[in-house]
Amino acid sequence: MTHHIPSDIWLLLDEEAARINSPAFIANDPVQFPRRFSSIQDIEIASLLAATIAWGNRKMICRNADKMLALMDNQPYNFVMDGAYEDIPDLNIHRTFFARNLRHFLRGLHSIYRKYSSLNDFAAAKGIQHTDLPAWHLVEQLNAELCEANHGTSDSRCLPLNLKTTALKRVNMALRWLVRNDGIVDLGVWNVLNPSQLFIPLDVHVGNTARSLELITRKANDKRTAIELTEILRTRRPDDPVWYDYALFGIGVANPVSDTDQNI
Repeated sequence: MTHHIPSDIWLLLDEEAARINSPAFIANDPVQFPRRFSSIQDIEIASLLAATIAWGNRKMICRNADKMLALMDNQPYNFVMDGAYEDIPDLNIHRTFFARNLRHFLRGLHSIYRKYSSLNDFAAAKGIQHTDLPAWHLVEQLNAELCEANHGTSDSRCLPLNLKTTALKRVNMALRWLVRNDGIVDLGVWNVLNPSQLFIPLDVHVGNTARSLELITRKANDKRTAIELTEILRTRRPDDPVWYDYALFGIGVANPVSDTDQNI
């Protein structure tokens, strides 16, 4: 049973989401990277890679995502299918994500794209649309493919391995880009999921903002809290609960709990 949220809190969330979910949001956010492309494969790869390094300072994330795509000649799908990732020089891409981690990821994507025309089709074939927790099911399937393509080794720098507890913030963000389809910020190129099936990309900032508004009480920013917060948001907007991600971001930046308001 979800607890009652006062109407003035919902009004604040509605106003903030409508304000932040605008074209002006794009320029300083990693969503700009998949938006460079028109083919579904380029969009999928850019979404996953930009989201994978989306932790820490937003300016640094965007700078490093730009460099990462430049390494791929800004043609991610061709780069993956040509196997050119094996020639990426050993370098640091973002904080603790290195060229070796990128190679690991791209080997897995190469393997998937040899069998499926898109990650959307891969996800559909794996049945994520029929599960209660599609993001977690998708990562389980992606991890299996990445492991097989890398001689049985896993790499938690690419995708989380602890699926019992992780909130999957970065993958849920990528899915927001790929699935939400209101034609403003998110791209909506996937049809395997509906926006109603998405979960909030929960990190420390979203969690702190949600707690300050008394949407949630749990202290951990984990899978259970991501599910609880999403269920609360679904009571107001069942077809598109993750629209409120914009509100929680906007309120968090306007009222930072710490000096890290430009972090994600």
